[in-house]
Amino acid sequence: MVKVQAERRIGQEKTVQERYYISSLAGSAKELLGAARTHWHIENGLHWVLDIAFSEDKCRIRKDHGAQNFAALRHIALNLLKQERIAKTGIKAKRLRAGWDEDYLLKVLSGLFN
Repeated sequence: MVKVQAERRIGQEKTVQERYYISSLAGSAKELLGAARTHWHIENGLHWVLDIAFSEDKCRIRKDHGAQNFAALRHIALNLLKQERIAKTGIKAKRLRAGWDEDYLLKVLSGLFN
């Protein structure tokens, strides 16, 4: 078990939050904190990309397993767009280009078969 106590100060206001993790990593407190921070860095970066490029937070799909299914499709699309190296633009621009240019879309989708 790992307990991380996070303290945040904004002006005179201080908040403390405790988070608990289960880990098989045997390490020092410093190493375990680094692992937790790395996890959240990756998670926050992924969420930011999905929200900016795919407007994930605006998605209104709520019925049955629709939200989970669309999340899986967004992750597949994101991974394919990250693998595509022809266009030297961001993920959102690549996604839009794939919607406008069928030849480019096929190049992106060819990443599934490489």
